[in-house]
Amino acid sequence: MSILKKRSKEVLIYSITESRKISNIFSALIIFLGSLGLLLVAISSYLGMDLFLFSEKISNFPFLPQGATMAFYGIGGLFISFYLWWILLWNIGGGFDLFDKKNKKVCFLRWGFPGKNRRIILKIPMNEIQSIRIITGVQERGILTRTLTYESIVYMETIEQGFIPLTRIEDNLTPPEIANKAGELAFFLGVPLLY
Repeated sequence: MSILKKRSKEVLIYSITESRKISNIFSALIIFLGSLGLLLVAISSYLGMDLFLFSEKISNFPFLPQGATMAFYGIGGLFISFYLWWILLWNIGGGFDLFDKKNKKVCFLRWGFPGKNRRIILKIPMNEIQSIRIITGVQERGILTRTLTYESIVYMETIEQGFIPLTRIEDNLTPPEIANKAGELAFFLGVPLLY
């Protein structure tokens, strides 16, 4: 999702945030708190003591099988929440799109998992860019009631790489926002805008 745009006469930069969204932070927090609660109930059941101030006695639950099951799910949930927090910390999928007229290149940078391929960089010379395209697709959604939705994605068409998506369906952009982004890029790059 593009949240920050910087523009000058020769450079256009779109900052991309992927994992660092409010919904992902909220999900990681809820999973952490839920799994911590399950683990504390399991520990309370194992020790035979009430660690919570509930009206019902948790210590009366037998550790096997209820307490062991809660401990299993609590530990599993903690592992999942720690994984999600690491993804947020490393900013997996984040990066930027750089359109540079001065150096005559387009650069896409995304952050991956730590290691030798942490930075994923795709550089394209501007003379390979043929057009900016808006491609609209029809998708069927719903289980009980079928609804058709029209979703548009902005692509950059290049000679070597083919079609490179510049937006995603998950970005939830309105049709005017998609048209504005495509028009701005086509004007900035000096290439045709095709539908």
